[in-house]
Amino acid sequence: MSKFDALDLLTGLLEHYSPSGEEAAAAGFLVSQMQALGFTAQVDACGNPAGWLGEGERELLLLGHIDTVPGVIPVRRDGDRLDGRGAVDAKGPLACFVSAAALASIGDGWRVTVIGAVGEEADSRGARFLLDRQPPQLVMIGEPSGWSRLALGYKGSAWLNYRVQLPLAHTAAAAASACETAVAFWNALVGLAHQHNQDEAKVFDQLTPTLRAMRSASDGFSETAELHIGARLPLSLPPERFYQLAVECARQSDRAVLEMVESIPAFRGEKNSLLVRAFLGAVRQNGGQPSFTYKSGTSDMNLVGPAWGCPIAAYGPGDSSLDHTPEEHILVSEYLAGVQVMRRVIETITHA
Repeated sequence: MSKFDALDLLTGLLEHYSPSGEEAAAAGFLVSQMQALGFTAQVDACGNPAGWLGEGERELLLLGHIDTVPGVIPVRRDGDRLDGRGAVDAKGPLACFVSAAALASIGDGWRVTVIGAVGEEADSRGARFLLDRQPPQLVMIGEPSGWSRLALGYKGSAWLNYRVQLPLAHTAAAAASACETAVAFWNALVGLAHQHNQDEAKVFDQLTPTLRAMRSASDGFSETAELHIGARLPLSLPPERFYQLAVECARQSDRAVLEMVESIPAFRGEKNSLLVRAFLGAVRQNGGQPSFTYKSGTSDMNLVGPAWGCPIAAYGPGDSSLDHTPEEHILVSEYLAGVQVMRRVIETITHA
């Protein structure tokens, strides 16, 4: 497979629009492409396209995701720039994995598996489906890190629903309205974050709440205010502890109800592993200076990392600041560099 074929693979994958819940056509396309490249490949019972090369008992799993956020971006190449929804997050990394595995000389005793999980941008149902499989020896998650950087950790997240209902009072009365009570709760939560972050210089170690939605209503007798809040959590603050602290912030009103509707803990992988050492050497061999990063978002690493307990990291070409934006695109040169890095990673690991 030439590097031009690698670019054709990415282009074809981008042309199959696949927002969460609508991945079937893209999954079928990827399976057919993997089969043409010599993979044993199929769509699994959850809808994940999966393919593998080699027959060894040891497994290197390259886990990307094939779904994207909604929003069609016409697939177009202009010089070194390739536009398309998913070019960065995360069809670029997924196509990089498939191309690198197809190019690599895989050593005896190893199996290289590539999976494009469905639903990562929604409920991560594709990754959750994989949790009970036999754990691999090593895992690389397909997320944009830049061709010469490796992501070793992702923050956790929690989603809160806050609701307070109060009897209507005259506007001249001293009693706080439902809206004012909700704002006071939000301000208390921001204060909590500020207190936690005072001694934390790195974003990865900080608590960052965001107000995602708010609404109020009145029926003539009572008024209701509701907030929908997201929070990015550091390793030092598990979701359960964050919820306890948020409950304390909400206790200013005995009529407030606070619910944590979804959460996932932060996760950080090992820095000293065969996977990391192979990456460092691969980047240097391709003329780059390797570096590490810790991400402020979440990924399927947060799920499979603690479940499988093996060395794990995240890698993929592309600028993550373009995730989910109308300007999503990838540089062809960076994508092809990423293919060569991953090819060397695979060869180093399976011939070690």
